[in-house]
Amino acid sequence: MILASIKLKNFRIHENVELKFAGNLNYIVGGNGQGKTSILESIYYLCTTKSLDAKTDSEVVRFGKEKFEIRGEFIGLTEDEVRVIYDKIEMKKFYLLNEKQLRKSSDVIGRFPVVMLTPADHAVTQGLPGQRRKFVDSVISQASNIYLENLLDYNRTLKQRSSLLGKMREYRSTEMMNEFDAWTEKLIETGTELIERRIKFIDEFSLYVSESYYRIMNKKEQPSIGYFYLNGFKNLKVKEHFTKLLKEKKEDEFRRAANLVGPHKDDFIFTINDVNLKTYGSQGQHKTFQAVLRFAEFFYLKDITSKTPLFLLDDVFGELDAARAHKISDYLKEVGQAFVTLTDFGNFSFLKKDRDDYLIKLNGGKVVYA
Repeated sequence: MILASIKLKNFRIHENVELKFAGNLNYIVGGNGQGKTSILESIYYLCTTKSLDAKTDSEVVRFGKEKFEIRGEFIGLTEDEVRVIYDKIEMKKFYLLNEKQLRKSSDVIGRFPVVMLTPADHAVTQGLPGQRRKFVDSVISQASNIYLENLLDYNRTLKQRSSLLGKMREYRSTEMMNEFDAWTEKLIETGTELIERRIKFIDEFSLYVSESYYRIMNKKEQPSIGYFYLNGFKNLKVKEHFTKLLKEKKEDEFRRAANLVGPHKDDFIFTINDVNLKTYGSQGQHKTFQAVLRFAEFFYLKDITSKTPLFLLDDVFGELDAARAHKISDYLKEVGQAFVTLTDFGNFSFLKKDRDDYLIKLNGGKVVYA
């Protein structure tokens, strides 16, 4: 699968622009404020229905305009046209695949798999547990629609149970207790499925992490990912332990009006040679591990889905030392279609541009192919 072209209308700073892409590497070059990252963001919209980091769709609309439109042409076993339209006045977003509207994000995610590496990935290895859960959930969701639906169902259950806990903090009726028990049973059912699928995923994904780490670092260091779930519990009987913990925490949950147990509290621990990366890792090790995770995600999704994901790299090379950057540049040649943003191609002599690759320069709203 490749993205052959994209058209943007009133998207960020892009008033009306069309880009055609190579099937291999596409270097998108321009100074600050020229809309390089916006190009990657628009591709991410086509693949996931949403921005990677914008809080609302309305902030993506070009200043002074009422709506934006993204149009992309994907070529794989079939040719597909995707349009994403957002109307700021009506506060509505439309996702159209070959002019047919898809109303649920779960109908889109995984259809056009995408992997994105940005400087913001520091939060995955250095940030809070929620960032690591978000990473893991996003990878599995692109590989499994069943997991995505179950994750959405679990989050809905959390919301309903939390709302009920808030009401029960002051008053508990028999009817409310029965409703609480029903939501708890639903929480156990959906939460157990999430945990068991995450356990299986980490087992599979760890092999891809080891391979990508070796390809970039060429060292015998051993990276690993540990899954910390249900307060550190490690047993095949996940459902039984989940149920037991909820019973133990029941009064605490009533008192605090909060969901205290479940996969929404889990964490993933990254280590190198059994040393905790978050606690003891250097900046270089963190940046390397972040790149490793994305390459591992790419090859995992490619194998599981039998589709070649799009690989987006936003301003990554400026933060890497020459040796690591060179290795990543070489590794990129194996991924298929990739989109790499740079401020100045001339500053990165280690990057390889083959005859079939594109160098796309953005300047003052104009697009030049070099």
